[in-house]
Amino acid sequence: MKIRFGYVSHALSLWDCSPAKTLTFTRWKKMKKDERLDKLHHVTKQNLNHTKRALHFNIAHEIMLYRLSSSLVPLATHPEVDWNYIDAFQDDWSEIGELIRNHQLRVSFHPNQFTLFTSDKKHITDNAVKDMDYHYRMLEAMGVADQALINIHVGGAYGNKEKAIGRFHENIQTLPPVIKKRMTLENDDKTYTTEETLAVCEKEKVPLLFDYHHHKANEGEEPLELLLPRIFDTWKHIGLKPKVHISSPKSEKEFRSHSDYVSTDFIAPFLQIAKDIGQDFDVMIEAKLKDKAMLKLVEDLASMRGVKRTGGATLVF
Repeated sequence: MKIRFGYVSHALSLWDCSPAKTLTFTRWKKMKKDERLDKLHHVTKQNLNHTKRALHFNIAHEIMLYRLSSSLVPLATHPEVDWNYIDAFQDDWSEIGELIRNHQLRVSFHPNQFTLFTSDKKHITDNAVKDMDYHYRMLEAMGVADQALINIHVGGAYGNKEKAIGRFHENIQTLPPVIKKRMTLENDDKTYTTEETLAVCEKEKVPLLFDYHHHKANEGEEPLELLLPRIFDTWKHIGLKPKVHISSPKSEKEFRSHSDYVSTDFIAPFLQIAKDIGQDFDVMIEAKLKDKAMLKLVEDLASMRGVKRTGGATLVF
């Protein structure tokens, strides 16, 4: 079983490398009209440059997975801020895409929790479609829309999961098919269990991006030994390795919060179940210390008997 590891957005090993610098609408509104576009350009350019720095860092360290920041373009989906962030930075998008393709990196996006399709309010669904389109347009500009993924959660339950899931199946039809093909769904730590999310994924033919920490915080009745083969099967039709999110609790009291690093003891049961299946898959580390936590976990696991490190962030079990 081969596992490749990656991290989320910020390469903390690099100085001042945030790809998520912001410009609030309040601040934008106070600016003179001729200053607004300049500021949008300045912040976006910083974010794109820092993304390139992170990608070069990843390439040097043989880190093949990377989650792009959803905040690359400030105010991209705000209804009162309409600007062409694609054409203005086409050279940058192309350069990022070339790095990804040439080095066969696997990249993804993870929109925020407000991008959901279970609401009974039309404007929330419309906003979700708009946000998914924003992410897809960036992937398209990079030239990697045929290989990258956009991960979201099922959404809220609103006091009745059955009705909410029904609305999901109805509202997701408003998402353009080309974008839906790049979508994955993730199980929740509070609302939709792995089993419930899997049922939605199987019906919609969408891959399930399994989060082990969320699963432990919100376990259903079905054992993971039976769920995991079905989870991996949801990936077969898109021709990509299954992907999993890994983190560990900050404490027993704050079980849902992510720790700085990843505990090998916490994830050991999952790794054993996965090893018994024998499926290669990729892992996105969601620990607070990001690349530092990921590299430490790789080192910790590589020191164990029967585990071989074959790259900067690749292990064979």
